Amino acid sequence: MIELKEVLSEIVKPIVTKPDQVNITQKVSGKDVLLCLSVAPEDMGKVIGRHGKIAKAIRTVMKAAAVIANAHVRVDILDQDEIETDNKTNEN
Repeated sequence: MIELKEVLSEIVKPIVTKPDQVNITQKVSGKDVLLCLSVAPEDMGKVIGRHGKIAKAIRTVMKAAAVIANAHVRVDILDQDEIETDNKTNEN
């Protein structure tokens, strides 16, 4: 079976300048897969692209990979504020 988390990693790491700071968390519920992507703040623009074109392309490729894996995927791109808020929520 295709590891959707690995597919996303293979797409994003060549785009960014700091591939070691690419972090992907995966939450699975049945056939639904939520992938939360975070990158270094200076790489955020490279992942999103002008008018969100790169982000849209990433999501399109991930949806195609999900069809092969017989799953439904959603890719969320988180900025630092969202990551810190999520971490505080998980700590409580």
